[in-house]
Amino acid sequence: MAITISISHFTPTTFLYFLLLSTSHPIFAINITNLLSSYPNLSDFTNILSNTSVTTDLAQRSSLTILVVPNNFLRRQPPSNAVNLADILRYHVLLEYLSWPDLKSIPPKGKVVTTLLQTTGRAPNSFGSVNITRNSNTNTITVHSPTSNATILELLKTLPYNISVFTVDSLLVPNGFDLMASETRPPLGLNITKTLIDGHNFNVAASMLIASGVEEEFERDEGGAGLTLFVPTDDAFSDMSSSRDFQSLPAEKKAVVLRFHVLHSYYPLGSLESIVNPVQPTLATEQNGAGSFTLNISRFNGSVGINTGIVTAFVTQTLFDQNPVAIFGVSKVLLPKEFFSIDVNNKTIESGVASPPEIPLSPEYSPGIYGGHLSSPPVLGNVTSSTTNVGKKEIFLWCIGFFYLLLLVIN
Repeated sequence: MAITISISHFTPTTFLYFLLLSTSHPIFAINITNLLSSYPNLSDFTNILSNTSVTTDLAQRSSLTILVVPNNFLRRQPPSNAVNLADILRYHVLLEYLSWPDLKSIPPKGKVVTTLLQTTGRAPNSFGSVNITRNSNTNTITVHSPTSNATILELLKTLPYNISVFTVDSLLVPNGFDLMASETRPPLGLNITKTLIDGHNFNVAASMLIASGVEEEFERDEGGAGLTLFVPTDDAFSDMSSSRDFQSLPAEKKAVVLRFHVLHSYYPLGSLESIVNPVQPTLATEQNGAGSFTLNISRFNGSVGINTGIVTAFVTQTLFDQNPVAIFGVSKVLLPKEFFSIDVNNKTIESGVASPPEIPLSPEYSPGIYGGHLSSPPVLGNVTSSTTNVGKKEIFLWCIGFFYLLLLVIN
């Protein structure tokens, strides 16, 4: 018996509906502070989270499990004065979606799960992971770090396969971190502008730091999580097109662009080369809001590339590297897309990618005929009949060659 399937009602709209249903991993943006804001007993954890750059990291990800400490437990071990507070919070973000059934099926020997801290490059070996175990007698689920443990209390929120939020009874502390340590380290006493001037090819950047007043702001931030500065060379400033002249910006925007060249964490060159999470907030992000003024950092052709959405610069040298401050020379001025746009009239678009090489023109399409502009269409009235005949002959020969090859393939 022949079976006939009617598809007369399978319209494009129906097809689109089934296509959307079949997508197992929809695009999903996490705003964890909004999600937690409706829980008053989590206000301390939420406030700490919203004052760090961790929210920016979370906005780029899905399939997460977040461990949140309620106020009554967090106040027993307040982390407000801890060094690298943002990294402690990253340690509470598991890079895997885990439901209650997932946790209850964990074997007694445990399950190792990577955290967001591991992606920063600042967690040696596997210290950016936690071990989750289940007590087979009580079904208690415990999260272990090398120096602390936390018991999972309850499932607070779940959006299947994207995010689950559990409360825990203690703050997890990564290996090598001290909750009682002061956030303010003894300052290096580093004079940033002097360091740039001593580098001999960073005089423009040095003068701009002094004129803007942000130099003192940077030097105050030498303690704590530290700083990583990307400083354009003098050549980088001189290579900018006039339409993107940095000097034409008002003073307040100049200061924002200078902050855009600074990460509020210490990254030595090795950490930049192995960075896992490429989208990094800057000091300008902290001033203007999560998701804005971010840099995309990745390894490219053996170098560290920094993409802003407008230009791609490369680290050319290390000017200074002593924890907690690293200063790198870069090949271009980092122009934020919030202030600048790509100038399509430039021969080389400022995106860090050189324009394709020019192809020599044939005599019929020489600059003498069309004024040297490939975008200008030919004026048919100016083309001689001999030139037109040459074009017809070429087309005829191409057609003959094509059919000849087609016959060879058929035979």
